[in-house]
Amino acid sequence: MTADEAMSAQTRAVVDAFNDAFNRHNVAGVMALMTADCVFENTYPPPDGTRVEGAAAVREVFADFFRQSPQARFEWEEIVALGERCAVRWVYRWDDAGGHVRGIDLFRLRDGKIAEKLSYVKG
Repeated sequence: MTADEAMSAQTRAVVDAFNDAFNRHNVAGVMALMTADCVFENTYPPPDGTRVEGAAAVREVFADFFRQSPQARFEWEEIVALGERCAVRWVYRWDDAGGHVRGIDLFRLRDGKIAEKLSYVKG
């Protein structure tokens, strides 16, 4: 395995761990994988969403999201990691009645942790 392949594999492992913790609504687990100066760009409100910077602010956004959406879950359609970058195509489901939206997250890692999570939705 080349150094680039190893970095891509490490990035994929971190994003997989993040996705698993996110689907378990484990805020502490999610935040343990993010840098102190992390950036999260949300999809809401349209059209551009909001940008949140710093672990404390991102933690608050995720905790609030899980409180407001107790049935929230993501299904991953495709994950592509290249170096310290990763793209994840997903379906977000917020209820058992079929409510959903499709989108993509773009991740950038630094020193083995997520420094950026930029989210976009279709429609």
